[in-house]
Amino acid sequence: MTTDFRTPALDALAKEIIPEEHFEFSTTTARDRFFHDTRMLDVKQWVHNAFRTNPTPMVGHMLDNLALTGTEDLLDLGCGNGFVLEHLRPYLADGSITGLDIAPAVLDAARQRLHGTATPATWIEGSADDLSMLGDGTFDRAMANYMIHYVPDLDRCFREVRRILRPGGIFQLTTDRTDSMLEMYDAHFAALKAMDAPRDLFKASPKGRLSLSNGAGLLGKHFTRVDTVTWQDQLRFTDPEPFMRFYEIGHNHCCASSEPDERLTETFFRELRDRVRARVTEAIDTGGYFAVTKYTGSFLCY
Repeated sequence: MTTDFRTPALDALAKEIIPEEHFEFSTTTARDRFFHDTRMLDVKQWVHNAFRTNPTPMVGHMLDNLALTGTEDLLDLGCGNGFVLEHLRPYLADGSITGLDIAPAVLDAARQRLHGTATPATWIEGSADDLSMLGDGTFDRAMANYMIHYVPDLDRCFREVRRILRPGGIFQLTTDRTDSMLEMYDAHFAALKAMDAPRDLFKASPKGRLSLSNGAGLLGKHFTRVDTVTWQDQLRFTDPEPFMRFYEIGHNHCCASSEPDERLTETFFRELRDRVRARVTEAIDTGGYFAVTKYTGSFLCY
């Protein structure tokens, strides 16, 4: 059984610090800045595996949801560097994989990651809201993991996924709650306040565009049935430096450094990191570790 990391204190903190407004980024920014190489994905994947406390990894949650028998044709929208597909591939020994992504660099990394495996794999550079190159009813499973907030036209994307699924197919969309990783945002916003930073930096994760809170209604317009399966984890750090890599590289200082901004110099970000690091170090010295609680899950659409 998965541990429930929610506490009344965390719920109260979320109401206090998580803003209503969230960051929004274009596909061009995602392609040319976030995923011009695999560093962001590599850091996130390493941290989530190395510091997790849930004995079941997130990929295990996805596997349970997909209910694979080994013969399915699977489409991965926003496949990134192929990390998830690498773990799913043994469960598709007699099926096939199609990976789609807007970013050539990470798509090439996925291609190399699965090179030489016997499961047939096709790689497509493109946007998840244009699947016109794929025929009707050609996939048994489709998934979109932590990427849907980058897709320009969500309704078109969901219509396209519905079209390419065979009868009985499943679409798994995985995303976060808006208060996921609350402790990281708490340290970040406290540092920004101490620095009297610009108010427009106080925004929630871009996943707020389609989160576990609002996604079911959007998906329900296109699918007969939408189930929500939640999952929790808590990352625990006894050294601040791995967390700082997660914060700076994996999350672009909670999105503050996602796009160029002439107001925000390297001196600004150096002070920001120093303040966040001090808060994390204090938590480790006081309680033995710094915790980052992950509230996430999947919509299963039929």
